[in-house]
Amino acid sequence: MKVAITSTGNSPDSMLDPRFGRCSWFVIYDTETGSTEFIPNPYKNEEEDVGLAVVNLIISRQVKKIISGEFGVKVKSLLDRRQVQLILLKESGFTITKIIELLNH
Repeated sequence: MKVAITSTGNSPDSMLDPRFGRCSWFVIYDTETGSTEFIPNPYKNEEEDVGLAVVNLIISRQVKKIISGEFGVKVKSLLDRRQVQLILLKESGFTITKIIELLNH
């Protein structure tokens, strides 16, 4: 299963970015193969329809679960319709490596 994680940077030592639509990077982690892909968020500075654009980007990667600090109301509805699970991680201080370790346990 593919999981998207919002990230502040493009390395495993980067921190979870608490913003979904405006995050700097997305990490696509495949729980079956263990592969990790870092994708820059091309929409983070757009003024309108950021949520829809980001949802379409994530869906195009066959993601079934997203981990972030917050999701907007419109985004929640869009992802619910596409049966993508949202996981809120409100605590700060989690690196991408730590989140992947938690996913594997």
